[in-house]
Amino acid sequence: MNKKEIFIGFIVGIIANTVGTLAYVLFFSELGLVETFEVALKQGHLGSLLALGAILNLIAFFGFLRIRRDERARGVLIATIISALIILYYKMF
Repeated sequence: MNKKEIFIGFIVGIIANTVGTLAYVLFFSELGLVETFEVALKQGHLGSLLALGAILNLIAFFGFLRIRRDERARGVLIATIISALIILYYKMF
């Protein structure tokens, strides 16, 4: 197990989640970036917003599996699990 490869996959997973969330906000929200996050937080939809951003992790995960970079795919999976825990926190509180 190469920890460097897992770390690279983790970073790719975090970046993919961030880009996915930002892309969703920019394309589908009529408000600005900060305003959208504030409204989502007030209305309790921040977890849903982050979950929609995590869709890009699927592309990264299966892309790494396709090119046989299993450790990187494992890092993306770890980033997705951490994102899921954050989403669960926002859904519960």
